[in-house]
Amino acid sequence: MMNGHKTEPAPPPPPPPPSATPRQLTEAKVMAEENGRQGEPCVRSKTGGTLTKGNVVVLTLRLLCMATSVTAMSFMVTARQVSAASFYGFQLQLHSKWSFSYSFEYLVGVTATATAYSLLQLLIAGSRLLVKKSPVIPSRNQAWLVFAGDQILAYAMMSAGSAASGVANLNRTGIRHTALPNFCKSLDSFCDHVTVSIAFTFFSCVMYAAAAVQDVIWLSTH
Repeated sequence: MMNGHKTEPAPPPPPPPPSATPRQLTEAKVMAEENGRQGEPCVRSKTGGTLTKGNVVVLTLRLLCMATSVTAMSFMVTARQVSAASFYGFQLQLHSKWSFSYSFEYLVGVTATATAYSLLQLLIAGSRLLVKKSPVIPSRNQAWLVFAGDQILAYAMMSAGSAASGVANLNRTGIRHTALPNFCKSLDSFCDHVTVSIAFTFFSCVMYAAAAVQDVIWLSTH
């Protein structure tokens, strides 16, 4: 009390506004956890592309298809040998080369086509994944085209391997009821190259069939 007048106490200062920092931190934490859960099935590459499990499977199958096709073609085009064989007491000069048989030429043509196709698919997939940052298979139309190509090459590989197997078996066993010898006894290196080439041709057929199955799985889930 001063000079007979009663003084009222000063009102308390207003409380400070609640800080937005805890709320912002909470929201940022929730968003980080959600982004972490969404990004668990993906692997970030050094270039910034996203490698999903499906993309890894597709790229692996493409690499296997190209590797088996190149191996089959390489062994066939190097199948050549010069040797001698005894026929009714006469020594005959034998000169064998893959280009002497239409079936072997067909196998080389099919494997060369498959190699070029697989290389093209790898280049397209790599450019989409690393440069454009897009999925390896961007649309259903693209998936149908790839599926058709894989199916055609799988059947072509099967037919090429089957045709070459008939000629290779004839070289090894001869012709029934005739005196033709087993030419593979004298042309062992040639026959071995042909056998390995045919084996990888059938293996490549299996790889293209697996790629076609992977295409069907993608189409069924997208």
